[in-house]
Amino acid sequence: MKLAEPEIECVSRQTISRWRNRHWTQEQDQLAVEIPVALAFNGISHAVMLATPCDLESFALGFALSEGIVGSRADFYHAEVEESPLGITVHCEISGQDFIKLQQRRRNMTGRTGCGLCGVESLEQVLRALPAVSVGAPVSVSAMHAALQQLATLQPLNRLTGGMHAAAWSASDGRLQNVCEDVGRHNALDKLIGMMAERNLDFQNGFLLITSRASVEMVQKAATVGIASLIAISAPTALAVKTAKEAGMTLIAFARGDEFVAYAHGERIQGTE
Repeated sequence: MKLAEPEIECVSRQTISRWRNRHWTQEQDQLAVEIPVALAFNGISHAVMLATPCDLESFALGFALSEGIVGSRADFYHAEVEESPLGITVHCEISGQDFIKLQQRRRNMTGRTGCGLCGVESLEQVLRALPAVSVGAPVSVSAMHAALQQLATLQPLNRLTGGMHAAAWSASDGRLQNVCEDVGRHNALDKLIGMMAERNLDFQNGFLLITSRASVEMVQKAATVGIASLIAISAPTALAVKTAKEAGMTLIAFARGDEFVAYAHGERIQGTE
């Protein structure tokens, strides 16, 4: 049975002193919350990330899928969120076969909001083998533009704090179907992947839109679950571009307004003739 998450605030209201027009004023400000979130699989703690404490069950599922801990949604049985004075633990139950593979990997990750590779034990684990991504539904210029226009209005936590990343899933026609926010860009993507898996949405029928840079970890997570097209608002890294090309993923970056830059398989974008 899926248990409800505890009531945890994702925004903290604090009194601040603002210096403006040559004098101080006392005001109320709203800050993004980040706390340690431990992910435990079958009773064994596997990863500790600093994250925004919302959509934590989706976060755990998405992390398990994007990191290849489970092979499918059916192998992730349930998650239970437990609060403590030190942080939050999400207790996850996965299939016995996947748990054996997880133990063999012997990864003990201690993450930060900006880190996706903390704790890997060897160079071979950094660039793990990725499945070839199917081409998927085509992405059009008009759909990208429509999705970008909607994104800013669907980030309530960022509107309050100015300190959140977002990962969004758009249908092929540019309608945003899911938006997830977190202080960490990897966490936002994992939350989105988990939410899509919970709702049985097709990773091939649409495209991924992220408010952060397109790092190799973001490409790896997306490719692992079969996402064919990744659109980033900020810059890509050279390794992300190389990885996207090899995986067969369309990678677009600097997508702002009517402009974008194609870095991998841009010939698949429709409406550029």
